[in-house]
Amino acid sequence: MATGAGLAVLAAVSFGVTTPIVARAGRGLGPFSTAGLLYAGACLSAFALGRLSPSAGAPLRWSHLGRIVAIAFIGAGVAPTLLAWGLQRAGATTGSLLLNLEAVFTVLFAWVLYREAIGRRVIAALALMALGGVALALGASSASAWSMLGALAVAGAAAAWALDNALTRGLAEQDPVRIVASKGALGALLTGATALALGEPVPGARAAVVLFVCGATGYGLSLRLYLLAQRRIGAARTGSVFAVAPFVGAALAWAMGDRALGAWTAVSAALFGAGVVLHVTERHRHRHAHLETEHDHAHRHDDGHHLHAHEPPFVGEHAHPHRHEHVEHDHDHAPDVHHEHVHT
Repeated sequence: MATGAGLAVLAAVSFGVTTPIVARAGRGLGPFSTAGLLYAGACLSAFALGRLSPSAGAPLRWSHLGRIVAIAFIGAGVAPTLLAWGLQRAGATTGSLLLNLEAVFTVLFAWVLYREAIGRRVIAALALMALGGVALALGASSASAWSMLGALAVAGAAAAWALDNALTRGLAEQDPVRIVASKGALGALLTGATALALGEPVPGARAAVVLFVCGATGYGLSLRLYLLAQRRIGAARTGSVFAVAPFVGAALAWAMGDRALGAWTAVSAALFGAGVVLHVTERHRHRHAHLETEHDHAHRHDDGHHLHAHEPPFVGEHAHPHRHEHVEHDHDHAPDVHHEHVHT
């Protein structure tokens, strides 16, 4: 639980710091060209990470193509385009805060699509984080102009990314580098071609470099960390911890000169911090059964679930097709690929 929550926090920070920067660098640019540069950066960063680190999951297969296309269209096409358009009208601070809705939508999608168990502790953590976003919004709305269309666009981006998170849950055991590269390439191609077709302004060199770097860190690296977190704690808990991102973005927007925040900032920080602590310290334990199955995903041999032998012995994380026998036991666990059982 703690490792997964920590990865989700790192993913949130990587993404959150880019929101006010994208709002500033994207001024005067079209939403499609902005999104295209962001995901071009994400794609290149994935290739760089693939060179620097070994594979951390099972390979992508042709059977995954439909899901990859769906997450590229929704998460790399629709969502960043709505965000870029909305940020220019709602402002960096307000836009950052509204992204807090992504956590709420993600939890709902995870519950509906995967029946992930949502206990009282997770609900309490999500409620605290949502209240943190409300506290920041109260401060921002009283000090800055409010654009309803811009706000709706950012909220739409949050919903699109939440659906993207839920769809990506089905790929959590595959190699995250390949997922980011595939999603980034398809997203950049889709939005870039649309920008050319619509005749959007060509970005200047400085803006292009800034947006490209934001894509590499806030979309490429962040997505990889997010996928690793999903692998450990599931979609709902990862999405809820990721709610730290709006606070990070709002805080940076304030530091960059957007003084829309006031005394509510301290209240919001305490609420977000309490929500993260609830996640990091969560314990979920009961007796459960694992059915006999065969699959391929990243695993270790010291986790109590992978007891097959290698000759010579293999130490550390690796991926290959393997078989599990039926077993029933009692231990702490999260809704990962081995613990998707139903709770009553």
